[in-house]
Amino acid sequence: MASQINPPRGMRDFLPIEKTLRNDLLSKIVGSYASHGFQEIETPALEAIERLSSGDGGDNEKLAFRVLKRGEELDQALGKNVDDLSDLGLRYDLTVPLTRYYATNHAKLPKVFKAIQTGPVWRAERPQKGRYRQFVQCDIDIIGDDTNFAEIEILNASLNALSAIGIKDAKIRINHRELLSRSIASLGVAPSDFGKAMITIDKLDKIGPDGVELEMKERFGDKISDATSSWLSSLSSNPQIPSELNEIFEAVEQLHPGKLRFDPTLVRGMGYYTGSIFEIEHPSSGSSIGGGGRYDGMVGKWLGTEVAAVGVSIGFERVAELASDSPTSSKSLVLIFEPEQQQAALSVQTEAIAAGYLVRLEPAPKKLNVLLDSLKDQGMAEFAVLEEPKKGFQGLKIKPIG
Repeated sequence: MASQINPPRGMRDFLPIEKTLRNDLLSKIVGSYASHGFQEIETPALEAIERLSSGDGGDNEKLAFRVLKRGEELDQALGKNVDDLSDLGLRYDLTVPLTRYYATNHAKLPKVFKAIQTGPVWRAERPQKGRYRQFVQCDIDIIGDDTNFAEIEILNASLNALSAIGIKDAKIRINHRELLSRSIASLGVAPSDFGKAMITIDKLDKIGPDGVELEMKERFGDKISDATSSWLSSLSSNPQIPSELNEIFEAVEQLHPGKLRFDPTLVRGMGYYTGSIFEIEHPSSGSSIGGGGRYDGMVGKWLGTEVAAVGVSIGFERVAELASDSPTSSKSLVLIFEPEQQQAALSVQTEAIAAGYLVRLEPAPKKLNVLLDSLKDQGMAEFAVLEEPKKGFQGLKIKPIG
C-alpha cells in the first residue's frame, strides 16, 4: 500500500474550487485598493539575509528560512559559523522587501508612493491552527508622506477593502509607539528594557492582567510589577483619544462610524514601528486579521536618507476563512459535445469566451448527471449540449447545473 504523500508541514495544496475562491477574494481586495490610487508592485521571494536579520523584524527574524550559499561560496563557508553558510532567505513579511524595493527604485517612483503588494511569505514556526509556514499577505503602504493623512488613507482603504469581500464587522485598535514608550517608562522600566516590557504587555490578550503582572515581576521585580498592575487597573474601557491620534480618529470615524478604538496597551511585535500602530480585529476570529503602523526609520537604513512610511497588512488566510465560501462568478459553462463535433466545439468555446464565459469542454459522457455533479463541486455553474453546431454560441440552450 502506497504511503500518503502530503506537502511539507505548515504548507498546503489548494483544490481548484479553493484556488478560485482565493483568487476571487484577492482580486476584490486588490481592486478595492487600486480604486483608492494604490499601485501594485512585485518583489522577489528571496532577500539578502543581512536585510532579513537587521534587527527590525522582531521575533520573525528567528523564523526566517535561510538559503545555503552555493558552489564555491558554500565550500569556502563550510566549517565556519552557521551564520556564514547562508546569504539569502525567504521573506517573512512584505515590508522589508518593500523598503529595499523603494531604495532601489525611488528615482523612478512618485514623491509619495502608494503601493499594493500581495504574495506568499514564509516563517519557520511550529504549525498549528491558523498558523502556517507559508501564507499570503496583502499589504498597502504609503512612502513619502509624514502627515496623519497617510494613516487616514491607509485605514479608510483597508476598511473598504474588507467590506468589498463581505467583511463589514471588522474594527481597528490603534495606539502610538511614543505613547506606549512613555507609559512603560512611567512604570520604572529602563529604556534599554523597553523591548522586553513590550513583549510581555503584548501578551495581555492571551494571559490576562494577572499573567502580565507575574511576568513583569519575573523580569523586573515587585516594584515594576505593582506599577504595571496599577496602570492596567487605571485604564478605562473607553479611554480618551490622545492628541497624537485625534486627527486620524476624527477623519476615519466620519467615514466609518464606530470602527476605531484607542487601545493604550496595543504593542504590535515588529521592531521597526516608530509612530501610530493598528490591529484589525473581527468578532468571529480568535486572532487579529491584519495590522500595521508607521515605520519612518526603516527605508533610511537602505537609502541613507530618512523617508516617512506607513502601511497595513491584511492576513489573507484569516479573512479567507471569514469571507463567503463560494466564488461570485456564475458565468462558468460546461459545453458537452459528441466526438465528431470537436472542431465545432472549439469554435463555440471561442465565441462563449468572447461573451464573458469560462468554458470547459467535455465529450458526451455515458452518465451526464454524474459528470455535472462532479463539475458542480468544482465551481461550474451552467452547462449546454452542442445540439446545433452551425448556429454556434447563439444556438446553445444554457441551463444551470443541479
